[in-house]
Formats: sequence, C-alpha cells, structure tokens
Amino acid sequence: MNKIVSRFGEIEYDPSSVLNFPDGLIGFEDLHEFVVMPNEKEGPLFWIQSVEDPQVALVLTDPTNFFLDYNVAPEAGESSKIGLKEDDDYFALVVVTVHPDRKITLNLAAPILFAPQSNKAIQVILENSGYDIQTPLPTVEEKTEAVSAQK
Repeated sequence: MNKIVSRFGEIEYDPSSVLNFPDGLIGFEDLHEFVVMPNEKEGPLFWIQSVEDPQVALVLTDPTNFFLDYNVAPEAGESSKIGLKEDDDYFALVVVTVHPDRKITLNLAAPILFAPQSNKAIQVILENSGYDIQTPLPTVEEKTEAVSAQK
C-alpha cells in the first residue's frame, strides 16, 4: 500500500487500483494518476484525488443521473488509448463544479471516458455537440395541485 496526504487527510491506496489518465486532464496535463475516494455519503457524486499532486482533487458524476439522454461513444483512437476493446464496458463521467454561489454545474462538453478493464481514462472535448462546459443541474419544479371546485 502507498500513502499520500491530501485535503482528505492521509490516504492509503493500492497502486494496482490507480486510475491512469495517459494524457492527463484538461488543465492538469502533467497529472496521470488518480485514486477514487471512498464515497462516505450516498449519492451520485464522488471524488478522484491526484496521487502526484495532493492539492488536486475533482468531483465527478455519471451525467445520466441528471440527463437521461446524454450519450458519448469513444472514437477508435480514444478506445485504443484507454485499452478499450469492442465489447468492453466503458463509462462516460463528467467533472462537477460547485461555484461560490453554491450553483452546481456539469462539464458535459468534456467528458471523461473510463475503461474499467484497463483502469484507464481519457478526457475528450465534444466539439459542435451543443453541450456546455457549465451545464446547470436540472431543477425539479414543484407540482402544484389544482384545487378542485367540486369539493
């Protein structure tokens, strides 16, 4: 087991479970190894912590928890880079940002494609997709009950 000290305190991790980003992440091109933090709370959000820079941790989520029609398929070069074979499972994840005003947005324009078989991931940019880098979480509108005049 290896150890790092981060905002989460001392973290022990198995080097064989490290998530590898061959190209790094946008804005963090020099960081290639991350660990997935244990999720202490129920919910769709989780953290990845850089092994190389203890100051860097990102919140991720599966965007289909909020946008059911979100679908991203890796291109051939992307599949090759993360060791994804034709019938392998993969996940499209997105970075979550919590702004100072507590507004939460998802970066749907630059998802992370993760291949669990290889434990590799790559962040891709979806050009001309119509997706935004700061897509607000959908709001749940309260349903108002119509008062029946027949009471």
